[in-house]
Amino acid sequence: MAPVPTSTSTLSSPSSESVNVIETLKANLRRKTFKSTAAIAAVPLFADKYEEREFLKFRLAQAFRIFGKLGYDEGAAGHITVTDPIKTNCFWLNPLGLHFSLVQPSDLILVDFDGNIMEESGHFHEGVLNVPAFYLHSAIHKARPGMLCAAHCHSLYGRAFSALGCELDMITQDTCVFYNDHTIYKNFNGTVKDVEEGIRIAECLGNRKAAILENHGLLVAADSIEAAVYYFMGLEKACQVQLLADAAAIGRGHPTVKISEAECIDTYEVVGHSKGGWFNGLPQFQLLEVQEGVRFEYKRD
Repeated sequence: MAPVPTSTSTLSSPSSESVNVIETLKANLRRKTFKSTAAIAAVPLFADKYEEREFLKFRLAQAFRIFGKLGYDEGAAGHITVTDPIKTNCFWLNPLGLHFSLVQPSDLILVDFDGNIMEESGHFHEGVLNVPAFYLHSAIHKARPGMLCAAHCHSLYGRAFSALGCELDMITQDTCVFYNDHTIYKNFNGTVKDVEEGIRIAECLGNRKAAILENHGLLVAADSIEAAVYYFMGLEKACQVQLLADAAAIGRGHPTVKISEAECIDTYEVVGHSKGGWFNGLPQFQLLEVQEGVRFEYKRD
């Protein structure tokens, strides 16, 4: 069979005037996108701090059940924490030994930065504080007082990718959420056994939204529970995609195609901001509420 002819064409660079028009159009579209997002839904605000506390507990318990459905549990490992809006030197977390899929607001533990379990804690705790979770999350919440939520789990693809000891390549649009906004913690010392290890991880994370803990798992931090769920899911999937793409690239004999720095920056400006994280996390909670038939309802004493 005769070879099929192929043709190539060279695209000319757009004029400076065209570039200005394109950039203006992009900026206008971004503004319209943000306005549309705000019109569809808005981050809830509370005049009553006790109502806000109950909402955050409700949302945190939902986040655990979402993680349970996604299979992010691994025995008793894994934790999500949220700063308390009343006692701001305290945070809520899951009790040790309760499966993610079973966590309810009444099970959550409130602990201060010194490791003291507060009286507001749920009935399940009975003194079973997850000590590694405390060391890790207390350091992160102390270092980043403006952050609301942090999540760490031993998810399957996150653990596999963490063994490579490298950051993510920017090979998909979704991975660009983490462009220049994630890091790798290389000092694996087993479980987080002391305050100093938690501090080292918090310092490595800095103000980024995510860290890959070498030989360990994934860690994300956000200013909303919804964003934390979205970032963790996105990071886990990004690890999975790169593992698949790298393996396929070896088989095909050429490297994966990387997104240019300019396009990474442009994409991050659209998908990497915190409001986008919150908005993209919302559907997971909407789905859970439909499946369970339970929505937040505040009952005043």
